[in-house]
Amino acid sequence: MLATPSAARSLLLRAARRTADLGPSAARAVGSTRSASIEPYADYGKAVFTGRVADEYLKKHGSSGDILDDPTWTQTHSDTVAKAVLDWAVDRGANTYCHWFQPMAASGVRHGQTGQVQNMMMKFNRSTNDVEFDFDGGNLVKGETDGSSFPNGGLRDTHTAGGYLALDTSSPIFLRGDTVFIPSAFVSYYGAALDEKTPLLRSNAALSQQGKRLLAHLGLDIGEKDVVSNIGLEQEFFLVPRDQYYRRPDLQLAGRTIIGKDAPRGQEMCDHYMAPPSLANPALACMQEIQDECWRLGIPLKTRHREVAPNQYEFAPLFGLNTTQIDQNLMVMQIIEEVAARHGMAALLQEKPFNEVNGSGKHNNWSLATEDGVMMLHPAKINGATGNSSAFAVIMAAIVAAVNEHGDLMRMAISSPGNDFRLGACEAPPAIVSTYLGEDMTFYLEHFKDGKGDGEYVPSTKMLDLGTKEVCPFQVPAEDRNRTSPFPYGGARFEFRAVGSSQNVSMVNTVLNTIVAEKFAEFCDEADAGKDINQIARDALNDNWKVIFNGNNYDEAMQQELTDRGIWRIDSGVEAIAQLTADKNVALFEKMKVLSKEECESRQHILHDHYTGTVDIEAKTLVDMINQHIIPSVKAGGVGPLSELEAAIGTLKSAIAEIHAAESSHEAARLARVLRLETMVDIRAICDAAEEVVPTNLWTLATYQELLFLDSTTTVAPESETAFYDD
Repeated sequence: MLATPSAARSLLLRAARRTADLGPSAARAVGSTRSASIEPYADYGKAVFTGRVADEYLKKHGSSGDILDDPTWTQTHSDTVAKAVLDWAVDRGANTYCHWFQPMAASGVRHGQTGQVQNMMMKFNRSTNDVEFDFDGGNLVKGETDGSSFPNGGLRDTHTAGGYLALDTSSPIFLRGDTVFIPSAFVSYYGAALDEKTPLLRSNAALSQQGKRLLAHLGLDIGEKDVVSNIGLEQEFFLVPRDQYYRRPDLQLAGRTIIGKDAPRGQEMCDHYMAPPSLANPALACMQEIQDECWRLGIPLKTRHREVAPNQYEFAPLFGLNTTQIDQNLMVMQIIEEVAARHGMAALLQEKPFNEVNGSGKHNNWSLATEDGVMMLHPAKINGATGNSSAFAVIMAAIVAAVNEHGDLMRMAISSPGNDFRLGACEAPPAIVSTYLGEDMTFYLEHFKDGKGDGEYVPSTKMLDLGTKEVCPFQVPAEDRNRTSPFPYGGARFEFRAVGSSQNVSMVNTVLNTIVAEKFAEFCDEADAGKDINQIARDALNDNWKVIFNGNNYDEAMQQELTDRGIWRIDSGVEAIAQLTADKNVALFEKMKVLSKEECESRQHILHDHYTGTVDIEAKTLVDMINQHIIPSVKAGGVGPLSELEAAIGTLKSAIAEIHAAESSHEAARLARVLRLETMVDIRAICDAAEEVVPTNLWTLATYQELLFLDSTTTVAPESETAFYDD
């Protein structure tokens, strides 16, 4: 289904152009009675330098795509790869490159959440003044920039400003518009991580090293192959009319509505979730263009649908290697924002843009596999590969132990400012870190830990018979989904459901990799000392069994039960961030060579400053909105809580001043949290009471009714043509 006839024509014209480029055979296939042809989509993936694309261009220079499989190509074949990249770029109309990196504390404020300096791939010949290409292996694999204005948390002095960029071979080079993007790590002169990517890469190394050791103890030697972490990221977001967005300073500056009376209608009728995309608004055409652009960049953005709240939507890609998936998710978020603007809308990626309707998350589906595809969280596949019927149980025991011991780090990793308003609000799991395994899995592991059986786990299924001949009986899993758990097992993967929609999930996956790698290492150390690996796993399950919970995490009685068990519960994101420098966590990161003590301290400082800065923006914006919009509207209408609004200005300014006077970043963040979740909530109630009584013609801010119902308030011009990025 296409949103409008014009959108349909645009996509068909694009397909026709591709087909014309492919020759007569493709033209015959299109529109024929033969089987469907993939050729109209042959341009998908051509803007990423990997696979056949890379192989084609490398062969022109006497090599092949195989050299990219070995990361040492950056030392041995960098000039060859640079020549191939240059040819590919020029053929696709590009003449610029950049090292593309991920500064810390970017979520919610930095467009695209990345850094880059774009350089032309050309120069003038000093003798002839002729233009010539200027791009070699040195330009490709390494860069240097001024790192002085990026958050560093004390990792360097102001006068030591060098920031060094090194190509990340695990994530492919890609091209967008006229620019080649080179995914890169970003570090200081002394090698300290100034970015989100470097710790993730280190955690991947730790996970692979310890995962290979454990597999060897379980009966599988994978040689030089790695153990890898694959993830899939479900991205939720809102789309609102851009003209109304411009009437909301809070959405423009803070990404969420700081005030706003609830509309008479919200999500109480459950009418938006997976509803048909409407042809009466531009959302579908926008999402189609987003998908089209992503597929051309090699991003397999497979699924799209409406979400629970009005104007809320979701994209989901296919699984992939964690570094690649995170890079792609950052680009997806940027594309969502940019394409939405071209369709007359604003995209909101913040976790809680609106009160009293669901916020947005980014479910982080996490799994483990060998580099050649043996899925370590799939019972039959890992047991078959190892020839060991207990292999899956041993791996699960290590993960259960990791979640129980380091639930505080998992909570820290999801402490984005926007998650303050989501966790535990019946739209995301509470801030109590347990894991759901389901009754079948729990029964199996319980028997394993109690020594009642070492047999293979075979997940059960059941048949559903609807009692009709038109719908035949069909098979479903015996286990239902548990959307209230922060970390449920979902068959070959765990789903970290509490992650915030605006986050760069590098820290999330750094934590998951590191805590599991540590448990793998502990199991292996004991096995190396002569202890039976199955007994090690049984002991771990007995010691950590309390973290398994298959019930309703939204139920307050159940939450109290989990708290009484001693499960990690940190309600405050500010205090969760402070766990980063707890002694056990510093020791963990140093032991696994993921973060030094200094890097842990710097990240804690940066995360607290990011939280405080977010609240500072929100509070100052609220002051302006009260002064410039709400008080004038109340005065013009002659109704509303004028004196309370005037008093609120002083309250906000005093709280802001107190935060600025705090002696540490932690203390400032604590004060900011009180301002945000207590003082500003109370002041919001005053503002919303004013909105309730002021006549609509005098209220200058866009209302929830004007923002949240695209189906009712917008139309698509019937003959408008969709403008695509590369047109």
